[in-house]
Amino acid sequence: MSQDLRRKGLVVGVAAAGLFVGVIAGFFAAHRGMSDMSVTKSSEGVKGHEMKGMEGMASMGDMEGMPMEGAKSMRDMEPMPGMSDASSEAVVVPAVARQLIGVRSAPVALATLDEEIRTVGTVGYDERSFTQVTLKISGWVRKVFVNSIGRPVRKGEPLFTIYSPDLLATQDEYLLALKMREQLAASPLDEVKTNADALVASARERLRLWDVTDSQIEALERRGQADPVLTVYAPSSGIVMKREALPGKYVEPGTMLYEIADLSMVWISVDIYESEVAATKVGQPALITFAAYPGETFPGKVAYVYPTLNTEARTVRVRLELLNPELKLKPGMYGNVILRTKAVRALVVPKEAVLDTGLRQLVFMDRGQGRYEPASVKLGRRSQDVVEVMEGLKEGDRIVTSANFLLDAESKLASASSMQGMMGRIGMGDWQMRGAYEAKMAMGEGGVSAPPGRAGEMGSMSGMEGMKGMEEMQGVKEMSGMPGMEPGSAKAISETRKVAGHILTFTTLPETPKAGEVLLKLRVTNQSGKPVANAKVLFVYTMPMPGMTDSKATGSHSKDGPYEGKAMFGMGGTWVVTANVTIPGQPPVIEKFQFQVAGGGM
Repeated sequence: MSQDLRRKGLVVGVAAAGLFVGVIAGFFAAHRGMSDMSVTKSSEGVKGHEMKGMEGMASMGDMEGMPMEGAKSMRDMEPMPGMSDASSEAVVVPAVARQLIGVRSAPVALATLDEEIRTVGTVGYDERSFTQVTLKISGWVRKVFVNSIGRPVRKGEPLFTIYSPDLLATQDEYLLALKMREQLAASPLDEVKTNADALVASARERLRLWDVTDSQIEALERRGQADPVLTVYAPSSGIVMKREALPGKYVEPGTMLYEIADLSMVWISVDIYESEVAATKVGQPALITFAAYPGETFPGKVAYVYPTLNTEARTVRVRLELLNPELKLKPGMYGNVILRTKAVRALVVPKEAVLDTGLRQLVFMDRGQGRYEPASVKLGRRSQDVVEVMEGLKEGDRIVTSANFLLDAESKLASASSMQGMMGRIGMGDWQMRGAYEAKMAMGEGGVSAPPGRAGEMGSMSGMEGMKGMEEMQGVKEMSGMPGMEPGSAKAISETRKVAGHILTFTTLPETPKAGEVLLKLRVTNQSGKPVANAKVLFVYTMPMPGMTDSKATGSHSKDGPYEGKAMFGMGGTWVVTANVTIPGQPPVIEKFQFQVAGGGM
């Protein structure tokens, strides 16, 4: 009888071993036929074999129907809680990280845009009232009345006297012409009278062309004798900017002796960038401040926009006009200029919300729950704090106003992540090919072994432990050290805390949480142990790692029982549950519970 039992046990063991070997052979045969799973082999066999980085990942698409626990096609995988389905440039930041880096958002709104152009200007004199004093005759300066630079002069004020032989001879000619006209006045010939009048007029005009005034000519007629020196008067009022008239100096026609500038109105020359030319118009108001007069603002206006561009600095010169009745503004002074444009109603965002990459301007859209996505915008006019958005946003959109550079860097890292890194995030790390375990995958005494490069795929064949005869096969115990084969480190969850005069007891169902649906339970009692039934409880759960979003579950209360909410843990690993308890008339209570979830390869 015992011999029959031994024979039956042997038959069952052989059958089980045959079934296991058949499953393994079918598994590798199905994957060997895939073209993108080709394995490089050397001429000596498995030595020198190297797996390509993502070869093991490609085989996941054909694992439908495999008798392995949890095996799924990648095409049929549903989005897991806590994972983002954003575009490649989107970034998901957990709540704790958002607080650490200081991410703030604000809505896009319509506002009055008053654009300002800030620049620096230099004070100069009004060129239209600038005068140079020169002579049209040669001679010698005799006496100088205005003998210093910076002195104010009035129009008609004497400047200096000059002796000129040419001027003296012309005066004598004029006096002689007057005498001849008087002598010929009684002549019966009209032609003689006409010629005498023409001679007087010619001599008088020559004196006038030499800047001899009418009053000086009349004085010459009354005196009847030529004056050897001629007094030169100021042609306009202003400030003496330059003086070359010195006693005894010989001058020739065209010699500059004085420069006089009227400073009752001054010009301010400023340079603006060519991008600001379109916003600058003649008559546009301006405000100017000077270091010499702190706290005082001088109003002015744009008088002229020059038609040429400085090709080196890429700027255009603009001229402002300012009244200067008290002569406070001196030529050469520097002033800070603000040009104000016409105020318009426009869609605006803060300047710090825009990232300029050189090729385009970006803002980060706040999609909620810690998800941020870059968006291209077209900008218009700018003020001191805000900038106009012409395209890319609409009123009410929320955008990030701080920590943009950190989000931009995280977005670039997310878009550059490899497929292997992505699969590691979603808990599929057990499917990676690991050549270091190839030698450990020998199955049975007969030398049945996994094909080269396929050893790493055995790590996911869970669910076959219960088959009869499996414990009798050699080599199975060697798989305990492979990824995915270790028992989970999760423990039963039961925590009790005293917070703000209340007792919170947190548990889960099942008591040892596993990846998948888990019931979160929170019992709230007062100090006397009486259950609190009128509280509002919200569970917020996530994994403390980059790329994970916060998921929420509302806790419902049963009579004298705990508050319960269903959570979906997408993978094994460390999870954090934040319980938000709101009791009417009392401050909110927020407590965090961190624990391990079994299952998955994270």
